[in-house]
Amino acid sequence: MTEKQRFYGWTLVAVLFAMDFLNMGFPLYGGNVINTYMLKEIVMSRGTYGLGFTFINLFIGVPSILVAACILKWSIKRAFAMGSALLLCGALWMSFFASKPWHYLVGFGVINGTGICFGTIVPVSTAVTRWFKRYRGRAMAIALSASGFAGFFIAPLINRVLAANGGNWRQAWQVVGGAAVLSAILAYLFVRERPEELGQFPDGSLESSSAVQTGANQGLTTRHSWTPQEAYRTRSFWLMLIGGFGCQFPFFFFTAHWILHLRGAGISPATAAWAMGLFTLGGIGGRAIGGWMMDVLPARYAYMIGLCCYLVGSVLAIQVSPSALPIAFAAAILYGAGFGWTFVCANTITGHFYGPLAFPKVNGMMLVVTGAVCSPAGVIGGRIFDRFGSYKMAFELNMLISLIGIIALAFATMPRPRTLGSENEAGAA
Repeated sequence: MTEKQRFYGWTLVAVLFAMDFLNMGFPLYGGNVINTYMLKEIVMSRGTYGLGFTFINLFIGVPSILVAACILKWSIKRAFAMGSALLLCGALWMSFFASKPWHYLVGFGVINGTGICFGTIVPVSTAVTRWFKRYRGRAMAIALSASGFAGFFIAPLINRVLAANGGNWRQAWQVVGGAAVLSAILAYLFVRERPEELGQFPDGSLESSSAVQTGANQGLTTRHSWTPQEAYRTRSFWLMLIGGFGCQFPFFFFTAHWILHLRGAGISPATAAWAMGLFTLGGIGGRAIGGWMMDVLPARYAYMIGLCCYLVGSVLAIQVSPSALPIAFAAAILYGAGFGWTFVCANTITGHFYGPLAFPKVNGMMLVVTGAVCSPAGVIGGRIFDRFGSYKMAFELNMLISLIGIIALAFATMPRPRTLGSENEAGAA
């Protein structure tokens, strides 16, 4: 390509990275730290506190079908704009109105969760799926790794801000609102829907992506133009759902209770916030590895290996103590790597198996179901602590769910359309 025709896809990935950084990192990871200070003013049980994370995780996933519909009817850009507007409303609610537990549940859980849903996963992954094929895994990993960087920098930063201003958590939520406004500006100026709008093709190829199937991932992506209805009738879709439970349930629990688990083990707030940052930093490495593997290995194998990080991380998390900080740090990194790795796999495998046309609705449905099933992880973890005074059984439950996900994914092969012979699809993935 000439300089004038330079492929816009990688520029778009950088823009998507920035918006994921703002829309996921600030309200979720920053909110995690902010809410621990909020507990000093708005008193609630660990179960109620965990319920807030249950709500936010639920609403990050459940509205995904609405996000997909918004994308298909209007545009990816419109979805991002709606996400930013909701996140701004949620931040203002928490800053100026929240004074009771139910205010926290509505503002942090419902409004912010819905804003994150509209402003991150579905529009980001849809844009990547439309713009990339051969390098889809790597592009997805870069775009979705932003929240990891955000968590690594924002969690300790917000903790320092709160420590410096006397724990004024309402002021911290105003920073979250400012991030949402900046994200909306980026979406308006730089998001492009499809490569065809600029006279380009996926991956920057001069040939139509439907006419070629070359590169390192040959045979790893479908050549059939799937519809959502066809996809829902395949066995692999349901096995991928089970794998998605293994990806999200441990993560939802961890983000809600990791800092509290470390504090309960006698670790200082500053060190706990640093460990939360390592969790998100581990997610960056996990996304990079998972994205690369999705471009060179059958999808199920890449996905299964990533889930193993949760198994080892849970064993280490049970053993944390002030005298064994390296164990706590290693557990955080492994949990972050496990989520980052499997999250990229979960979003990329849908595009690999069913293609870009079916992707918004199929991936949206995947997120709805996994979000609905896994969102109680925060409240379940809180109830386990309230009853037993420990998170040990919660980490053991994470191990069990991860293992079930690994077993299911072992059978999630490349789906074959019923109307075509086996010669028309790539071999089993």
